[in-house]
Amino acid sequence: MKELLLGLKLLLGSGRGNRVRFLLMTVGSAVGVCCLAVVLAIPGILAAQDARKAAREPDCSNGMGRCLSTSGRALSLTRVDPYGSEPLIRIFVALEGKPIAPPPGLRTLPGPGEVIVSPRLHETLTSDPGLARLLPGKESGLISAEGLAHPDELYAYIGTTPETLKGGGHLTEFGEKRTRFPTVEPSTLDILRFTMAGVVLLPLAVFLSVCARLSAASRMRRLAALRLLGLSRKGTQRVNAAETVAAALLGAVLGLGAYWVVNQMVSRIGLPGFRWYPADGSLSGSTLFACLVGCPALAWFVGVIGARKAAANPLEVRRSAVEKAPRLWGLLPLVPGLGIVIGYCVAGATGNAPADTGLSSFLMPLAVVLVGTGLVLSLPVFSRALARRVARSTGSLSLGLAMRRNEVEPGGALRVATGLVLLVFAASLTQGVLIELDQVSKNTAPVQRYSMALEGVPVARELALTELPGIRSHVIAAPSWTDPQRMDEAARSIDALIATCDQLRRMATVLENCVDGRPARVMVPGSTYDESSKPGSRFPFHLRNAKGQRRVMTVEVPQRTVRYQDDMAVEMASSGMVLIPPSSLPAGFRPESDATLSLLSDAGPRTVLSVLEGIADVDPTIEVETVGVVVTSLQQITVVKTLLAVGMILGLVIGVAAYLVAATDRAVERRSQVTALALLGARPRTLRAVQVAQVVLPLGVGLLLAVVTGKMAESSYLVTGGGAVFWDGAGLPLLLVSALGVVMVAAIGALPLVGRRIDPELIRRD
Repeated sequence: MKELLLGLKLLLGSGRGNRVRFLLMTVGSAVGVCCLAVVLAIPGILAAQDARKAAREPDCSNGMGRCLSTSGRALSLTRVDPYGSEPLIRIFVALEGKPIAPPPGLRTLPGPGEVIVSPRLHETLTSDPGLARLLPGKESGLISAEGLAHPDELYAYIGTTPETLKGGGHLTEFGEKRTRFPTVEPSTLDILRFTMAGVVLLPLAVFLSVCARLSAASRMRRLAALRLLGLSRKGTQRVNAAETVAAALLGAVLGLGAYWVVNQMVSRIGLPGFRWYPADGSLSGSTLFACLVGCPALAWFVGVIGARKAAANPLEVRRSAVEKAPRLWGLLPLVPGLGIVIGYCVAGATGNAPADTGLSSFLMPLAVVLVGTGLVLSLPVFSRALARRVARSTGSLSLGLAMRRNEVEPGGALRVATGLVLLVFAASLTQGVLIELDQVSKNTAPVQRYSMALEGVPVARELALTELPGIRSHVIAAPSWTDPQRMDEAARSIDALIATCDQLRRMATVLENCVDGRPARVMVPGSTYDESSKPGSRFPFHLRNAKGQRRVMTVEVPQRTVRYQDDMAVEMASSGMVLIPPSSLPAGFRPESDATLSLLSDAGPRTVLSVLEGIADVDPTIEVETVGVVVTSLQQITVVKTLLAVGMILGLVIGVAAYLVAATDRAVERRSQVTALALLGARPRTLRAVQVAQVVLPLGVGLLLAVVTGKMAESSYLVTGGGAVFWDGAGLPLLLVSALGVVMVAAIGALPLVGRRIDPELIRRD
């Protein structure tokens, strides 16, 4: 305890310079803790949103969920439609008996003809009146915050009658253990955690360590003096740790206060595609513990380790003895990390991409942490080796002085460069994650397909759907009938495509040999042929008309073929399907079961929305699948991309803050050396060249390693992701330009180290 009090007394009574350094340490720790709190708060925000989603979940709905009861007091039907890239969720409710408890956010369930909407949907209806066609009824209230995942959610409860919801499920209550549409799927959340660890947490640990090591040289000389006056080894280390812990603790409190302000402001403004309520961003007990205890504990550890040399060899420190060369143990984390990364790269290059995602999900984060840590620890080794070689061979005075300084003190300039090096490494890794997400979300098809079960669409509504504005074409696909009691060769079936040649032409890019009124086999280039579709084979199709009458039509697979190809992400037809002209069917009859009606329109967002509104005019409860567009998945990807952007911004803040703090500290520490060289006759131009070379050369080595290891880590991540893209050559120029910009910023930041005035007081002995 005496040593801790001594450390605090030295902090308060050691002059203005020391207090400025303490202020830098505190501000740096506050920035770091604020960034740490942001990262740790993200899972809590997502969990709070999913909890509210689960609390309002109907216990049974439209076959997409699971029925808990077959005799509930109400019917429920859930419909999820795309509104641009956002999901519009509609819950149809019809009471059959006594009222049931409403879901969170509602006082009572809407009656027939009533609609209760979210505030955001209420505003959208004002600006887009056509959207009301999806919400049959009169608006009677708003959903409160307890019933919404976030303020921007498009959500509605629609009251109707039991006769309207013939396909609805029996409802007894609202609330499930988990939601069917989480904000971010667990597998995607693992990707987010992995990226945040590489982009934010690893640079953050280095940054907090840099803040705890400010003015290391002058502090070590002061600690060595205390050691020579009789203070014990452990006491010397505790004195140093007391100062760093005080700065870290004060910085942690300020950082948490800054996070509260940031959470209140940003949650109300919102991020692109992601908003939350301020209460969701409240920090948990574990997060507060990590910030208030973990960060000071890290500062204590760094302080104790940093004072070890002054405690063990105080005379060497006081006499400014030459530092020992950095040991090769710094390469230890880099070797296994690169081994894992190179192994995955080789597997991808040889076409043996790993299929075991469980093992890869463990090895890839481990490899990133090992490579990132090894990158930091190996920089002094590589920097000293390069400085030694350049100093021996160069004839330039400026370069020679710079390299000799880096050879003697390889870690000095690298404290400035480390944050920027990790920033470039993290940027390359983030590129890989964005590429993988882009492969999932990319939809380049120029047309949009809408698929719905034909059984739930009467003939009159089918005709109305096919004549909607914006619809280019439509077809019916149906499988042949199979006897469920027979599982032998005779039970095979084929798929039929019921359409005219004109309908196919309006949806195909290639259509050859199609003749109106004549059946044919469909051949799609690149599609696997259905072996059951052999010419001459006969298959039964069960048909039914509007009166409920049934007929069986036998279709013989024809000899002639039609070549078909379209631009859809999911093709409408496959090889072996039989094209049946509508005129071949008995008048008024359609396939009885498992048939689907597919509509086709242009893929523009406004066109898609207009078609969905038109379908709702015909039947607002009809289930429509927008093939190739899973809007809930698109929203998840938008959220993940937004959070990745937040991570990159935090990484940029941490990297720049680490550079500014370390550069300011280095400017103070180097004043005496620069003054000594100036008194010996060195010109300001020479001194500036020395300072720039001291920073730029080791930084260049670090950035080169960061680019190489970052691209390797990115490629190995893409290999383990299971996508089609393994190598990202397009992102390399951007990465190199970023690295060049980092070098220029560091070079400009090194210039103010040399002032115009010479102050001999700076080189007096302590």
